[in-house]
This record gives sequence, structure tokens and C-alpha cells, in this order.
Amino acid sequence: MSQPDIVTLGKISAAFGIKGWVKVFSHTHHLDGILGYKPWFLKVAGEWQPCKLLNGQIQGKGIVAQLDGVVDRTQAEKLIGCEIGVPRSCLHPLDTGEYYWADLIGMEVVTIDGVLLGTVDHLFETGANDVLVVQGERERLLPWVLDTFIKSVSLNEKRIVVDWDPDF
Repeated sequence: MSQPDIVTLGKISAAFGIKGWVKVFSHTHHLDGILGYKPWFLKVAGEWQPCKLLNGQIQGKGIVAQLDGVVDRTQAEKLIGCEIGVPRSCLHPLDTGEYYWADLIGMEVVTIDGVLLGTVDHLFETGANDVLVVQGERERLLPWVLDTFIKSVSLNEKRIVVDWDPDF
């Protein structure tokens, strides 16, 4: 049986308590949005493995989850750092001009003049806008502002064209 196309939505960041619960770092727009996706897959030793989410909730400023078969802190600690993914087919359809971060990672970034700046390493949120972290001959932080700095995105060509001074 082949595995479905998996998209990473978060990762396990710590053990929580003594009964096997884990703390979850979520990449979803709403903090607890990750809890609405099923089935979950965990990337353990480089391989995606199905994992049943039994329970989950907001706890303070984060998310905690109870996973099937994880019954104590020792088992939970073994999962720290594991990515959490879901099949792409479970994701909500996007409107034109919207993109999943997972699809942008690894894309090449070029200026409108054709200068290669590097590839997207990751993204992060600020209060104002998301930011592309581009790794090339040096690291660049580019604001994700469509039409102003981000001129075009081609998922097929894996290319983002930006209006950005290569010296900046």
C-alpha cells in the first residue's frame, strides 16, 4: 500500500504530564485547527506512520494531544520532534492567490530581473504579514505581500518571482 501525499501541519514539541499526552506546535492558521484534521501521520525515523488522535485541546498558549498507544511520559518523550502530517486530500481547497506554506518550501526565488536569490527554507508569521526565509549566498527575509513584493507564484515551475533588490 503506498502512502498518500502528506503535508506537514505541525510537530510534537514536548511531553505533557505523565499519562502520555504531548505538546503540539501547530502550523495551522487557528492554533487548534490541527485538531480538526484526521487522520494524522507522524514522521518517525524519516517514515510517515499513521497515528490516531484520541483527544486534543488548547492548553495555555499551546495545544496538547492524546495519541492512541502512547500511555506514559516515556513513550511521549520518544515522539518529541516528530512532524505531524495529514494527507493532502484532507486539506481545504484554497482560493486563487492562496498557498499552503508546505508548497512554498523549496521553491526557487528570483527577482523580476531574473536574479536567483535562493530557495524558500521556511516561513514565519509576524503580526503584519508572513515572511519568506530565503537561503542563497546569504539568508534573506522577504515579506509575503502579494503584488507588492511577491509578483508571481508558479507551483508547477516551483518558482516565486519577487520585486526585491538583490543587494538588500
